[in-house]
Amino acid sequence: MSIAIWLFIVLLVVALLVGGAIGFFLARAWFKKYLEKNPPVNEMMIREMMRQMGRTPSEKQVRQILASMNQYK
Repeated sequence: MSIAIWLFIVLLVVALLVGGAIGFFLARAWFKKYLEKNPPVNEMMIREMMRQMGRTPSEKQVRQILASMNQYK
């Protein structure tokens, strides 16, 4: 094979690796920003959800729900 074909293959592999790395870091930054704007469930959300279901949660119940949710993270 000629040198041009080998050069093309090497450049293609390098471009794929660089593109993959850049894509990974861009996706990671986007996801971090998304989680800052839309945080996962917190105490206030649990209390409001239980109120909508017609229950008044105690602090112990809220803590138990949070502990069980954090266990699966």
